[in-house]
Amino acid sequence: MFFSLLIVAFTLWGCKAQYAVTNVERSRILIDKRYDANHDAELQAFIAPYKQRVDSLTAPLVGHAGCNMTASRPESSLSNLLTDILVWAGQRFNEQPQFAVYNIGGMRAAIVEGEVTQGDIINVAPFDNKICFITLTGEQVTRLFEQIAKRAGEGISNSVKLVIDKEHNLLSATINGKPVDPKANYRVATIDYVVQGNDGMSAFKEGTQLVSPQSEENNVRYIIMDYFRQQMKAGKSVCGKRDGRITIKQ
Repeated sequence: MFFSLLIVAFTLWGCKAQYAVTNVERSRILIDKRYDANHDAELQAFIAPYKQRVDSLTAPLVGHAGCNMTASRPESSLSNLLTDILVWAGQRFNEQPQFAVYNIGGMRAAIVEGEVTQGDIINVAPFDNKICFITLTGEQVTRLFEQIAKRAGEGISNSVKLVIDKEHNLLSATINGKPVDPKANYRVATIDYVVQGNDGMSAFKEGTQLVSPQSEENNVRYIIMDYFRQQMKAGKSVCGKRDGRITIKQ
């Protein structure tokens, strides 16, 4: 039997492949309530004992979305919103960041127009990432922007404007309408995963004066929820928009 298996294995190994991968494409599929139209009774009965507990954590309303928001490169409605929220959150830590960075890979779901619940925000930010603040020199900021360009874009706040070419090289960068000053210091808001230099943004590892609060309420998901609640209290819906923060020059 063993030798028979060996013969089969070598025969298969020696066969010429009939197919070869020539291209790979991917996209994110928006999952929303349209998929709830057809219910599976057996499945519903199975999950019933757990549903009440889960609903108590996910069902509470935190606000309203005025549009569908998804994450993509070079910039997107969701990445623009979340980076602006990081800048907004600086006030509770007595911080005034000049800009914020949030990795696209950390945004794990879309926000659908309409009511937004705690569960929706947990889906967007499911990891235990905490907000943090760090100081980078202008030279380090330029390296960071070059690294972001190489990745074809990451989430950056509205004070930043980057222009990159089709080969993902950085052509120009401004902060609050001014070129990056190599001798200046810039305070940056981000998340602890990114500040460790992950997702190709190693320039963060050169930073100084790191403030990285680790208490549970500083988890990014709760900060996002707080922003939505504040807007709901003010009678406003939330809608991130593309506004030319990262431009690819053709």
